[in-house]
Amino acid sequence: MPASTISASRARRGRVRMSRTERREQLIEVARSLFAEKGLEGTSVEEIAAHAEVSKPVVYEHFGGKEGLYAVVVDREVRALHTAIRAALTTPRARSRALIEAGTMALLDYIEENRDGFVILARDSSATSPEGSFATILSDIATQVTDLLEGQFARTALNSATAPMYAQMLVGLIALTGQWWLDNRETHPLEKSVVAAHLVNMAWNGMHNLQPEPTLSTPRPEDAQGPM
Repeated sequence: MPASTISASRARRGRVRMSRTERREQLIEVARSLFAEKGLEGTSVEEIAAHAEVSKPVVYEHFGGKEGLYAVVVDREVRALHTAIRAALTTPRARSRALIEAGTMALLDYIEENRDGFVILARDSSATSPEGSFATILSDIATQVTDLLEGQFARTALNSATAPMYAQMLVGLIALTGQWWLDNRETHPLEKSVVAAHLVNMAWNGMHNLQPEPTLSTPRPEDAQGPM
């Protein structure tokens, strides 16, 4: 028997055999890491198969191709993030600030514990699944926050019609800062709780002193001229 055939046979015997479910989970984890590092377009089926130590047909058998595998990865991350945020915002709390703190920490927890998943969602998750785009996820979260703000606005005589806009502001503030924190942790080694405290400081203390009818302090020249 040729040496190459013997070597290949030994390699096959040395591999750990997996059930179909175990192999699927392995491929998802391998792909998740590669997608986070290189993106959808930069990752090939060959790379996924090589890292998982399987042949290309195995990947196609489980997911139909790279795009199918990517869609599964995105769907899992969407569900994980939604679950975390919803759990934080639907837990009964006495104060609105407590809800903002809980939502902020939930997002930062997700970013810290699921770095690869967050990178995928924030960068190009809409490539194969528009409903899984990061903007769409944040919009869904903002919808939940709107209910919180409408109650707060009603108690302070603010225009509740603007609550959805402020919800978008609040969620965008937290999400973009969270992304900055993830990308700059080596140069700005701030603890998660410190980041959360500053975010809530900006969000709550800024919102706490909102003006009912805000105006710009320096009107633009075209605004001062009035309609022509």
